[in-house]
Amino acid sequence: MRTLRIAGAAVNQTPIDWAGNLLNISRAIEKAGREGADLICFSELTITGYGCEDLFLSEWLSQTAWQKLQDILELTDELTVCVGLPVRDSGRTYNGMAVIRNRKLQGVALKQNLPGDGIHYEPRWFDAWKPETTILLNTAYGEVPAGDLIFDCKGISFGFEICEDAWREIRPGQLHCKRGVELILNPSASHFAFGKNLIREAIVSNSSSAFNCTFMMVNQLGNEAGKVIYDGDILIACKGKLLVRNPRLSFHPFMMQVAEIDFDEQIDFEPEPELLNDRNESFAQAAALALFDYLRKSRARGFTLSLSGGADSSCCAVLVSEMVRRASDDLGWKSFWEALGETSVVTTSQQEAVGYLLHCAYQATNNSSQKTLQAAAMLAGSVGAKFYQWSVEEQVTGYREILESATGRTLDWSTDDITLQNIQARSRSPIIWMLANMTRSVLLTTSNRSEGDVGYATMVGDTSGSLAPIAGVDKPFIIQWLR
Repeated sequence: MRTLRIAGAAVNQTPIDWAGNLLNISRAIEKAGREGADLICFSELTITGYGCEDLFLSEWLSQTAWQKLQDILELTDELTVCVGLPVRDSGRTYNGMAVIRNRKLQGVALKQNLPGDGIHYEPRWFDAWKPETTILLNTAYGEVPAGDLIFDCKGISFGFEICEDAWREIRPGQLHCKRGVELILNPSASHFAFGKNLIREAIVSNSSSAFNCTFMMVNQLGNEAGKVIYDGDILIACKGKLLVRNPRLSFHPFMMQVAEIDFDEQIDFEPEPELLNDRNESFAQAAALALFDYLRKSRARGFTLSLSGGADSSCCAVLVSEMVRRASDDLGWKSFWEALGETSVVTTSQQEAVGYLLHCAYQATNNSSQKTLQAAAMLAGSVGAKFYQWSVEEQVTGYREILESATGRTLDWSTDDITLQNIQARSRSPIIWMLANMTRSVLLTTSNRSEGDVGYATMVGDTSGSLAPIAGVDKPFIIQWLR
């Protein structure tokens, strides 16, 4: 029997958090060893984090990553480890996967296709590697082959398609197939979007069929650098059949799946059922994970929110409550509070925890209604948030009087509707920022995708804040999600 126990490790990394990133890597390697794995593959650019942006252009980042590789080398007795890092050579930077076994660096596979659309901007930082080309890198570990490489683990040949490589029409896998490669690894940093996990599953299954191989995709996990959410997919397929699908969007520092693959026999076990295909559930889980990661990585003390009684700010408040519930259920209260930088368990009640982490304020003007005040107060009370209320009418009147005096013209709702509406929203911004600063918390922006698309938003009003939890979803979705 030609069998191989392969492990995929989706890690929640932070750009240039060398100690934290290495801790996640080392714990995953230790777990893979305990579970008898022969090979473990991490997600893309594991050592540095994927979101280093223009730091990828520096010599320092790559040099430091290579130094940190030494710590990983010491953990690789009898285990093949595939870990991502930037590679600098002759003034160019490449996106690479280092392959290590028995404390020796076997080589570095380099990414051949770079995404440069949507939220991805890799051609700014990296050069694409040319297929069927290899070089020798002069490193602290001696001369190391790099480029379009094939590796071996216990007699099983394996190669790489690094993230975007698997999404193109012309792919490294086509050449791997001709070479007789039996295992293709796809370390990725593929962002979360509704239904995208189904596309990945199709890619993994179809690739394993087209290339007559076992194909494993390992995605990044969590809100790595504030912009994007990664769902931590780990998918394994063999010759067209999906074998492994992990639970997605975990609050843990890493997730791992291990599968024993018999390369001579057809495998007949089934993957676990997908639990997050419902858009409402996946939105809640993804946003909750993103809020949790942003909070702990920014080392803030909580969130602040201008709560109007409307759908958008209500959605943001509920998402913070969902963050508390889901993260504490997944991690347990001790680990939940430790992750947020607390030395002890602050509270084991969800409502009390929300009260500790979320500050809401209703900021009235003379045009505000009692109904919206009651709605805001009721919502804050139901989730347990701290709730304040005050009037900004004095500020609105002051701005209006200054402008009327300077221009010599009286502002009127019949002719100056937009001007008078916007100053109400903008007058709320300074004091809610003040509350966020006073509580050392992150101010949440309440503007949604529909407003951004059509321009129906008040700059320095509902666009004011540090983090926008609902910027990627439209108003109709928010309303039905709340219902």
